[in-house]
Amino acid sequence: MAYFCVMGIRSVLAKPFAAYIHKQTLQWSSNPSLYQKKVFQSLMAQAGHTVFGKDHGFSDIRQYEDFRKQVPVKDYEALKPYIERVLQGEENILWKGKPAYFAKTSGTTSGTKYIPITKDSIPNHIQSARNALLSYVHETGQGNFLDGGLIFLSGSPELQEKAGIKTGRLSGIVNHHVPQYLRSNQKPSYATNCIEDWEEKLDKIIDETLHVDMTLISGIPPWAQMYFDRMVAKTGKKIKDVFPNFSMFVYGGVNFEPYRAKLFETIGQKVDSIETYPASEGFIAYQDSQHAEGLLLLLNTGIFFEFIPAEEYFNEKPTRLCIDEVELGKNYALIINSNAGLWGYSIGDTVKFVSKKPHRIVVSGRIKHFISAFGEHVIGEEVEKAMKATIEKFPETQLVEFTVAPNVAPKEGMPHHEWLIEFANPPQDLDAFSRELDNNLRQFNVYYDDLIAGNILRTLVISSLRKNAFIDYMKAQGKLGGQNKVPRLSNDRKIAEELRLFV
Repeated sequence: MAYFCVMGIRSVLAKPFAAYIHKQTLQWSSNPSLYQKKVFQSLMAQAGHTVFGKDHGFSDIRQYEDFRKQVPVKDYEALKPYIERVLQGEENILWKGKPAYFAKTSGTTSGTKYIPITKDSIPNHIQSARNALLSYVHETGQGNFLDGGLIFLSGSPELQEKAGIKTGRLSGIVNHHVPQYLRSNQKPSYATNCIEDWEEKLDKIIDETLHVDMTLISGIPPWAQMYFDRMVAKTGKKIKDVFPNFSMFVYGGVNFEPYRAKLFETIGQKVDSIETYPASEGFIAYQDSQHAEGLLLLLNTGIFFEFIPAEEYFNEKPTRLCIDEVELGKNYALIINSNAGLWGYSIGDTVKFVSKKPHRIVVSGRIKHFISAFGEHVIGEEVEKAMKATIEKFPETQLVEFTVAPNVAPKEGMPHHEWLIEFANPPQDLDAFSRELDNNLRQFNVYYDDLIAGNILRTLVISSLRKNAFIDYMKAQGKLGGQNKVPRLSNDRKIAEELRLFV
């Protein structure tokens, strides 16, 4: 009995703390220009004596206009010479002193990337995740999910060292900073979390959580689905019957919509969810309301944001905008400058503002993930919206995963877009589903519509994949589990050809 009394304290204490955080959030979110200016000035003051700051004349920068003249937009490759110096043990290169950690991540063009996380940037990652939960507690008055078992499906917390700097996956690094008051009910155990083989790890997680009162589950949707499926197979029960008090699902990294129906069907009921937008480069945004569209952009956590109109991104001198200059409904490439020592850094995502009071965004895709084999420039947001609209017409349909690629030179017939889809429950009429999907994409992308109308492309082709196709593909790539995910679309056939083995 004493155990449950102690456990209940978390939800009780969370409410006044949530009110305090909400008040702070209102303060900065209602004064975006002021707080971004404060962040900018703080960054310039602290980084002026770094090697990067000296190379780019930080001491002469007085305002944002000076900054965008003197600091070019960079991807990881352009920043790599500075990263290499940090990796060789030098100090005061991108930020004062040395990073506390390197978040190790795999890039599509750069191989392994080492993203610095500094003592000053750690609160951005930890407190933002906490505040996402507290926003929910404040808005709904519900905090009971804090009193039961909490599971974070993440990468291994085991860290290596590079030049005396602890190095590992972001989710593993963050695991070391879970607040003490949550550790007693956190799952899985440290030993289980360190298992590298995802399937072995999943079996251990199931053993550890099967008889625990799980109330919050966090992870990217496809891996959460895999956990749920194995739990159902083991118990023969819906998740709601295994975990009757499970009431909160926290996710990030991918659009939830394609997974929502199957996930809730496996659970056996709808549960509340919170979307987050964490990246190795920084915690960008989180869902601050169950009733408003989009994620609250975090303008007061050590990141100064810039935005490039997506259509200008590959220009020699693209337009760079600060928070005051953005417009609703436009796609922007997201650029960050931070107290982790990232400057003019393109993280590769595109975002769209759905609100400016406060500034809320949706992630619309990846700047390099598109299909434009014929000039159509189809982006992730468009294929996901097309799929969502189609499933609404075919409600029996449930998806596991899908990706899209061009087929420029098919063995027979005209060029087309190939949709490689693993259905949990296929549509009753696949041809009708395919036609509806194509029509919806034509509505969302006028260039694609023109190519179909002009008989340059034929309508899309669906290739249905066998059960566990994406899991087996990821396993073959050595990327099963953790925060890894299959790109929603690509402009070549590398992924498509691998997946065709599972048709």
